[in-house]
Amino acid sequence: MKLKTLILGTALTAGAVTMAQPADAAGRLNVICSADNEWCELMKNAFELEHDVSVSMVRKSSGETYAQVRAEGANPKLDIWWGGTGDPHLQAAAEGLTEEYKSEKLDELQDWAVNQAENADYRTVGVYAGALGIGYNNELMKSKGLPAPKCWKDLTDSAYQGEIQMANPNSSGTSYTALATLVQIFGEDDAFQLMKDMHPNINQYTKSGSAPIKAAAIGETTIAITFMHDMVTQKKQGADITIVSPCEGTGYEVGSMSIIKGARNLENAKLWYEFALSDRTQSIAEEAGSYQVPSNKSARVPEDAPRLEEVKLIDYDFAKYGSAEVRRALLSRWDNEIR
Repeated sequence: MKLKTLILGTALTAGAVTMAQPADAAGRLNVICSADNEWCELMKNAFELEHDVSVSMVRKSSGETYAQVRAEGANPKLDIWWGGTGDPHLQAAAEGLTEEYKSEKLDELQDWAVNQAENADYRTVGVYAGALGIGYNNELMKSKGLPAPKCWKDLTDSAYQGEIQMANPNSSGTSYTALATLVQIFGEDDAFQLMKDMHPNINQYTKSGSAPIKAAAIGETTIAITFMHDMVTQKKQGADITIVSPCEGTGYEVGSMSIIKGARNLENAKLWYEFALSDRTQSIAEEAGSYQVPSNKSARVPEDAPRLEEVKLIDYDFAKYGSAEVRRALLSRWDNEIR
């Protein structure tokens, strides 16, 4: 109830979701969300306020969601997949697991969001973007006398033994983005050698991509590899963290959204699709502590969101590294050589 009050207050002040919306459809909608829990809940409650639809939502990481969508391909139980890194969305699209749908709002979106849709033959679309980085706990770094990392290669320094945390790329879209980023920067063999050299410094490969920076925020690890916007969230909550854009350059995600092929509540899934791409909906993300760059050009960009134009971004090849063949090959090699 408290969250709904927050949403309504935001709507009145920011022109976001309004109370007096007509019911466009009735029934149910099964959503799987790959963003942080707070944002998932914000979206669910805001949608239910605007539409006469009861939303059943579960939160899973991008890799886990892709695995579920694939396993349920012959008998889908989900209607729409919202959020999470774009690579597994592209893979699901390539395998025909998601529905082609051209939103009426495509002309309102940033080029990178439209490119995501075009790469997938309109079986997915970009909803936000965020750059990958390195974050560290300033107090732990100082107390342990560790050098501040500035580059990806710095993370292989033996001084960091047991001090770094990152997610498992099989379950985490964030970490798969990191894996694909290193391969694109250094070449595949050198990237895997770098990860082998870094492996003794890893204290845990987590399931969730945002878990490492949450651990760094409370002093459970010194260094985290994750998206910069997740680091901003922790800083806004009072954590003493430094955010680093690696010197060699870094990759980025296009958080995406896909309607599941064979969705039982297809019309309601389309309602969610249009709702999620609207500028008013994307403008309330900050209320959930989310600092990604929104895909709608008219949406309000959070003041503390990392600006992509200020980060040394690589020319990330979403089509190649979102393909089933490349993704499976990289994950298989990671399992065999790293884990």
